[in-house]
Amino acid sequence: MFASSSRGGAASSGRGGAGGPAGKYSVDELYGLPKKNKLVRGESVRRRSQVSQGAPAGREGQALTPAQVLEAARRLLERRRLESYLLEAGIDLEELESGRTGMVYRNLGKSGLRVSCLGLGTWVTFGSQISDEMAENVLTIAYENGVNLFDTAEVYASGKAEKTLGNILKSKGWRRSSYVVTTKIYWGGHFRVHTSSPKSDEHMWNSLPQEVAAATSMDGFKRELEIVRAMTYVINQGMAMYWGTSRWSAMEIMEAYSVARQFNLIPPVCEQAEYHMFQRDKVETQLPELYHKIGVGAITWSPLACGLITGKYEERVPENCRAAMKGYQWLKEKLQSEDGKKQQAKVKELHPIAERLGCTVAQLAIAWCLRSEGVSSVLLGVSSTDQLVENLGSIQVLTQLTPQVVQEIDALLGNKPNTKKESRA
Repeated sequence: MFASSSRGGAASSGRGGAGGPAGKYSVDELYGLPKKNKLVRGESVRRRSQVSQGAPAGREGQALTPAQVLEAARRLLERRRLESYLLEAGIDLEELESGRTGMVYRNLGKSGLRVSCLGLGTWVTFGSQISDEMAENVLTIAYENGVNLFDTAEVYASGKAEKTLGNILKSKGWRRSSYVVTTKIYWGGHFRVHTSSPKSDEHMWNSLPQEVAAATSMDGFKRELEIVRAMTYVINQGMAMYWGTSRWSAMEIMEAYSVARQFNLIPPVCEQAEYHMFQRDKVETQLPELYHKIGVGAITWSPLACGLITGKYEERVPENCRAAMKGYQWLKEKLQSEDGKKQQAKVKELHPIAERLGCTVAQLAIAWCLRSEGVSSVLLGVSSTDQLVENLGSIQVLTQLTPQVVQEIDALLGNKPNTKKESRA
């Protein structure tokens, strides 16, 4: 799990994540078989009577037949045989998945948790800007294209974003260890990476009291100590596997790490920070040092500067965009400010570079974020499936960002921070 300046989120790891209180999955959870619901007194008698009279039992509450149990066991045996064969052949399942989807996977900081380099965020979109049907379509396409990191927060859409994401994941029946969920607790507080079974998801969302994040109102050492102790408790209770920070300063992260080491507690593994072509200092100058010293990686958000880099705000603010939504007047004012107009002019100058590389400016901007050292994943915020597909294409652009191209972009932007760190490209 992660500690952030907003409330922390749970996530599940890539392969072999433990599920449930006992760390195991049932057969029906693993393979999506019908679950047997608890029946009220007398219901079982009526069901048996219906079956004996030829009336089919409902899908919900239908008992597993011997054939279904054998089929689940057969699938499990085949998967284990496949994993054993690939292990002997020196082939990683993750490599096969990457080859199928083109997705790139990275460690979350220096932890053992593997996440897709592109994640899907739910800020503004889920439970607010887009319908639940569109949210499900977006999530499905992302998952089918190798995205295994889904980010949300309790505050997003007043809690509707979390509920929408949870309902979709529950209805899909995907293997719980195949995706990672991060959520943030308290605006600017903490977020956790959750790796439990679907049965314990509801318990997890309600299990961490808000007072843990409220400890940020305290000063200095006591604040850091209480937060780290709380996050350690959450992990020890099996509610999450890791914790990190969001919108914390480098000094605050180091203090949390020092407190964790001093009192034998669990330190954070990553920081969630805003990062795009016009917001560079923290991710490029401060976080790389934390990555090398204490293994804290970065999950970055807003790679398109809330849509500014797409160029859709050049003439006016469209009615269906987030800048026109209620509560986002600050974004509209920012886009229409002098700095916003200067940034939009810089975006126009990026078009020749994008055309030369055979991509859109949005794809170029996302790939530019991915090239930075210590960035584990870049969160995408999309309102349509077409936008998602376009953004996923940025992975193909990453290999074209040679040092010469990066230098050309830096010269055009004119805002490169003073740092000696080299990019991944």
